[in-house]
Amino acid sequence: MQIAAFCELVRPKQWLKNLMLFFPPFLGGAIAKTNILHKGLIPFVAFCLVSSAVYVINDIHDIENDAKHPEKRNRPLPSGRVTIFNARALYLLLLASSVALSLTISIPFALFTMIYLMVSLAYTNIFRDMAVVDLLCISSLFIIRLLAGGVAFGIVVSDWLFLTVFLLAVFLSTGKRLSEKMALGESAGEHRKSLSAYPDGFLDGTMYMTGGAVLVTYTMYVIVRSSMVYTVPLCCFGLLRYIYRVKRGQEGDPTDSLLHDIPLLVISIAWAILVAWGIYGR
Repeated sequence: MQIAAFCELVRPKQWLKNLMLFFPPFLGGAIAKTNILHKGLIPFVAFCLVSSAVYVINDIHDIENDAKHPEKRNRPLPSGRVTIFNARALYLLLLASSVALSLTISIPFALFTMIYLMVSLAYTNIFRDMAVVDLLCISSLFIIRLLAGGVAFGIVVSDWLFLTVFLLAVFLSTGKRLSEKMALGESAGEHRKSLSAYPDGFLDGTMYMTGGAVLVTYTMYVIVRSSMVYTVPLCCFGLLRYIYRVKRGQEGDPTDSLLHDIPLLVISIAWAILVAWGIYGR
């Protein structure tokens, strides 16, 4: 039972977000090169460890608020299945392991790992209660993953890909906040102060705006690659499906949405297959 609680605390399903590290080589046509996956294993593990460390320290910081939340109160710390002392020990172990692995790759990659940690801690302690700033802070973590992947594989991230990932991150972050506000209702501000700071319609408008912007920047990114232009309708469907889920009051967390929504999962797999065929199948 203790092992299961520790596994829940590090949130392994959220490691899917760290696949962003493989975007530069995958979209750059280098993923099929010899040892490229082996080369990316250590960077991926390093980011999984540091991201899990962040989740642990966040849960320690939020233990009182989570205890009042209808769903989060069942997490390992507020439920008492893991003590704060053990959680802190786990945090230090994860962080030390991540730093050690990052240094075996390169100093620049290790710096990105540390930047990820510092931005995450700044968000937890300062920016999470600041409307708009909290969205940009969360979105920056996706960009850090993307750039770290470029450094790890020695691939330059294009401007259009940078913009697409950034805007997609803002879109998803906004959708997650909107779903939280809708689910918690009038008590939303008690669980997360920034939610009460957003006026009615702001999060909706931001989600629509950034969703449209993602479609534009992604189209500009693929338009020079005729083999990838057919993935634009899939991108459009994915964006609309996510908006549909959020507005219906369903979970807005990107990972949970992907894993629990069959149409969204299928369209994501189809997108990856079509992109892979367009880049590597010719």
